[in-house]
Amino acid sequence: CLHKTDLDALIESVSSHNHGGILATPVRDTMKLALVDEAQIEETIDRSRLWHALTPQMFRLGELKQALEQALADGFVVTDEASAMEHAGIQPLLIRGRADNIKITVPEDLELAEFYLGRRR
Repeated sequence: CLHKTDLDALIESVSSHNHGGILATPVRDTMKLALVDEAQIEETIDRSRLWHALTPQMFRLGELKQALEQALADGFVVTDEASAMEHAGIQPLLIRGRADNIKITVPEDLELAEFYLGRRR
């Protein structure tokens, strides 16, 4: 579900940045923080600085490899390439992408991808 314009923007932005970056979209939904181990709301989170991480993510290979190795050695839970880079003290770029650039993370994502791809034909 990646649009060529998003890929072009990522490549262009990252090529002039020292460390790399990711495609992302600003969070539009109201975000709730749950109480630990409970299905109750602790608080509503200010979404003004929250972004959904998308793919692809682009980093210089040597720096990414070093960041991943360090994160694993530290016992840090790596959720994506950017989280490993952040753990290494690097602040990747956020490049605004399209919200329909979805990742296949859970089974229902497949249905959504099929819907988007079916509409493009």
